[in-house]
Amino acid sequence: MPAVSRRARVLALCATLVAALLAVAALAPLPVSIVVPGMTADVLGADKGHQVITVTGTPTRTTSGQLRMTTIAATQPDASVHLPDVLRAWFATDQAAMPRGAVYPGGGSVQEIEQHNAQEMTDSQDAATGAALKHLGLSPAKVKVELHLADVGGPSAGLMFSLGIIDKIDGNGRGGDLTGGRTVAGTGTITADGKVGAVGGVPLKERAAKRDGATVFLVPKGECSDAAAELPAGLRLVPVTDLEGALAALAAINTGGKVPSC
Repeated sequence: MPAVSRRARVLALCATLVAALLAVAALAPLPVSIVVPGMTADVLGADKGHQVITVTGTPTRTTSGQLRMTTIAATQPDASVHLPDVLRAWFATDQAAMPRGAVYPGGGSVQEIEQHNAQEMTDSQDAATGAALKHLGLSPAKVKVELHLADVGGPSAGLMFSLGIIDKIDGNGRGGDLTGGRTVAGTGTITADGKVGAVGGVPLKERAAKRDGATVFLVPKGECSDAAAELPAGLRLVPVTDLEGALAALAAINTGGKVPSC
């Protein structure tokens, strides 16, 4: 039997070490979350037996169409995610691997993260209410808005909440609906003065919107690139920067006017 050369022994040892490192990498947990399209909810309707939007202190109207807020669903912050999970998500069209810090900013325990997300949702609802009432010229001292949406945290439904409040109270201001009878979905944070901010997981939220019947999707303008790259067929993408722009875009869709695009 011929002797094994020194070079061959070194290569074999290196290959063994590489294989061992790959095995360790495959087994080691990673600071990553796997996300998929989550639930959507019509803010003009009910969620688990409760109206999502309840207004007192001013007359409301019967609406048609839907305004659907969208979500992503993610592995729990303490879940053990490994390299094979990331690779599967990388090649899947209905999954994504995102840094855990982007999905759960601030970190902390599961309970702390849940409390943080709940507080962000509360703050978002307050800002959405303020933006809507400001647009309508109504005083928050006289008009009360209650928002109810179970098991959802974070600030990304702000824009859709504001649109829902306006549609419930005033529609398009001319007796019609903001939606024009369509199913309109969207995402975006909102400030009390109506500025729309970026969120995460837009391509997956688009898939959730399409799955649940939406034909129009409102997206923060700064996320146009990601949104357009994986836009499902039959879903119209409309970029917005503020509440007034979102209202103008919906009006243009309904009247055949010029609608912004990504």
